[in-house]
Amino acid sequence: MISFADFEAVDIRVGTIIAAEPFPEARKSAFKLKIDFGEAIGIKKSSAQITKHYTAESLLGRQVAAVVNFPPRQIGPFMSEVLTLGFPDAEGGVVLTSPSQPVPNGGKLF
Repeated sequence: MISFADFEAVDIRVGTIIAAEPFPEARKSAFKLKIDFGEAIGIKKSSAQITKHYTAESLLGRQVAAVVNFPPRQIGPFMSEVLTLGFPDAEGGVVLTSPSQPVPNGGKLF
């Protein structure tokens, strides 16, 4: 069990993917994403292993949830600034977490 304060410490925000490109240098198949989290947070980069269900083109304009307050993580030659969130399908492929309706970029999960 964790406390509610522990949950509140994880800053999960919604953003819109504004750029997506293949990340051939990654050990596992992945995309390099640029996600717009609105004025207060800005545009952040993320490496995401989401190639089973998505193409770079299909990701553009999609809203996703991400943890924005983890320290940046070096993934090969790329610095990932946020953790894009998803759930595994029956075979382990990632299905992105997204709001069911459009919401303003930067909104905090509660």
